[in-house]
Amino acid sequence: MAPKPSILWIVTTQWRAQACGFAGDPNARTPCLDALAAKSVVWTQAVAPHPFGPFARAAMLTGVPSPENGVRDYFDPLPIWRSGATNGRTIAHTLDPLGYATAFFGKWHLGRRDPAEPLVGEAHARTIVPADARGGFAHWEGFESGFLLNDPWLHGTRIGEPRQFRGYQSDVLGERAARWVATQSVAPWFCVVSLEPPHPPYDAPAAGVPPPAPQEIVLERNVPRDGELEAKARRELAGYYAHIEATDQAIGRLVAAVDAAEATQGRPAPIVVFTSVHGDMHGAHGLFRKGWPYEESVRVPLLVRAGGAIGGRSDELVSLLDLPRWAEAWARGAEVRRTMAGHEAQAISMPSVVRLPQQCDRIWHGVRTRTRKLVLNDDGTPWLLFDLENDPGEQRNLVGDPAWRVERDRLRALMRL
Repeated sequence: MAPKPSILWIVTTQWRAQACGFAGDPNARTPCLDALAAKSVVWTQAVAPHPFGPFARAAMLTGVPSPENGVRDYFDPLPIWRSGATNGRTIAHTLDPLGYATAFFGKWHLGRRDPAEPLVGEAHARTIVPADARGGFAHWEGFESGFLLNDPWLHGTRIGEPRQFRGYQSDVLGERAARWVATQSVAPWFCVVSLEPPHPPYDAPAAGVPPPAPQEIVLERNVPRDGELEAKARRELAGYYAHIEATDQAIGRLVAAVDAAEATQGRPAPIVVFTSVHGDMHGAHGLFRKGWPYEESVRVPLLVRAGGAIGGRSDELVSLLDLPRWAEAWARGAEVRRTMAGHEAQAISMPSVVRLPQQCDRIWHGVRTRTRKLVLNDDGTPWLLFDLENDPGEQRNLVGDPAWRVERDRLRALMRL
């Protein structure tokens, strides 16, 4: 019987699917991810089920959408799972009895935090996540939130109380995760490396990577050329792409170090999954940030590298909700590619309004296929309908077009499946 594969998840924040060299973005300098993509299945239609941090993270770790997983509000903690509980069971709880050493490094964003404290800064970065609230990971080194892209505060298994570590966050976390992997001499392991970049603040230093000149940024057609809005998009995208390049380098070093550590132990390279919990609008449709149902917000990059030289591109419909199911199947010995079947449609939604500047202003529920997208308001009234096949930039809302009524009803029926 083949040995159980070790599994590495690399999860970023705000990295939209379009913003990769291998996806054709002329602004993105991602040579390490481009090389990884050449050895991976590249999922071109992957989405975040909820394009906002805590909701997406809870769904990704549990395989259960929000709010059914217990996270409805931005400040809701992930429920603590105990035997017999209905919520809070994560992929770490599943893999532990299958013989896996489990570890988590980085941003948690699922703990109990004070809504009165500033979102950016040390207050949330130094908020302690109790041991029983760490999702069942046997080894946990991280931080609740805080959006400190440099000199992060970490606490947990090998650290104790919150302590500041000098350096770029992606580098610090990647190095610590690689050192942990190097100590795993017996059991197969499952490790999540959860990075904040390329999340704002976009003007934060990016490990010495200079941002491109704003005027050199190539904008998509759905970004209005409108004075200050266009200037803001260019300014923020310049910093965004600097953090993408810096984090790409950190990911390259992490994957190389992990592969080398496994080779030293005489084991095959691990399965590597790279993704993000959501994207960013960056001026598309005149909007910024996330929570919106548009492609820039909901579509995320997804690479899966596994042994046996599987690779290529897939336009099957998958979601972050699929990741724990895949990991469990791999741990139980399933053939990697056979486990990764897509769906007829993707459910996307925002379970609550996050009352922060520039974020989506409503609760919504939607369904997405390769060629269509329907989004309903919380009361069930239609909001958006797009023909993604002929209008990938979503510039023509067809929701009120009588010619599309039958298609709208067909998509609404898919939401009830």
